Amino acid sequence: MPRPELHPLSQHPATVPWPTSDWSRATHPAQPEIEQALDDLFDLPHPHGTTYAVLIVQQGAVIAERYAAGANPIYFQYSWSMAKSVTHALVGLLVKDGRIDINDRAPVQEWLSNDDPRSAITWDQLLKMRSGLRFNEDYLDGQVSDVIPMLMGDGRFDTGAFAAAMPLDHPPGTFWSYSSGTTNIICRLLRDLTGGPTEMLRFMQERLFEPIGMSSATPRFDNSGTFIGSSFLLATPEDFARFGYLYLRDGCWAGRRLLPEGWVDYARTVSYRDPEYTYGAHWWLAPDSPRFMASGYDGQRILIDPANDLVAVRCGRTAVDHVQPIWDALDRVLTIVTAG
Repeated sequence: MPRPELHPLSQHPATVPWPTSDWSRATHPAQPEIEQALDDLFDLPHPHGTTYAVLIVQQGAVIAERYAAGANPIYFQYSWSMAKSVTHALVGLLVKDGRIDINDRAPVQEWLSNDDPRSAITWDQLLKMRSGLRFNEDYLDGQVSDVIPMLMGDGRFDTGAFAAAMPLDHPPGTFWSYSSGTTNIICRLLRDLTGGPTEMLRFMQERLFEPIGMSSATPRFDNSGTFIGSSFLLATPEDFARFGYLYLRDGCWAGRRLLPEGWVDYARTVSYRDPEYTYGAHWWLAPDSPRFMASGYDGQRILIDPANDLVAVRCGRTAVDHVQPIWDALDRVLTIVTAG
């Protein structure tokens, strides 16, 4: 059962095939208005970058989709930080297997000494971005950023080790700080728990991607064999929508529970809130709304709206300073979709 403050997650419609192989398509009563609103979104002027794809699923069927000129449904798109939410699913699979208790301390090799205050950091604190570890999530300034040297500099050879070497700036659990390094620490632990790089990839494919038909999913690994779960998973928009649909359906697919009961609720329960951000566990939350989101650099988003049984995917390239008009335009599309 969902926690009282969470909107219930609906079941898949019995009359609609599960989208494991192909998405069903349906015509929305307001289709002309939806198409006009999509025109407006794709026609935003140059400062707002380029939208490559928008896909909207409601009640198990695609009811709207649009691709930029020169793009098409089979083009792979970058996840950037949407991959963090995929990492959440991977942890959930091992929780379901009884191999991870999120309240346990994270068994990071560099922290194993009890004299190291980092040894108190738990899986839960890593997933909620409350580890207390120093990490500057800056994507522009190569002098102060930690994420740039981790992904593009010497840290790229072992992203998990780069992040695990960071000092503790705050007692674990007391301070929220969004960190790609945190996710790569988790992914290095997942690599070791599954038996190494080859087994990790097999685990991802057999336990997550294949069951939901996410056949295009292409994770990238660093030289140490760690999935770079902070940032690097390529897939088609339809497959990103499949991943979102798994969470809309409470971690179940075609009559089979993939993620443990309560795992989606854990993702969408507020763990941090300030005037600008609301966060759960490796998922972003919409303030004052049941919506929750996997979001990434350049304006990538998988938006899940339980109240309207809806998943929306946007892939593109838009600088953070110019992305708000994209979200406003997408909200206008979704307002039309959900008005009836």
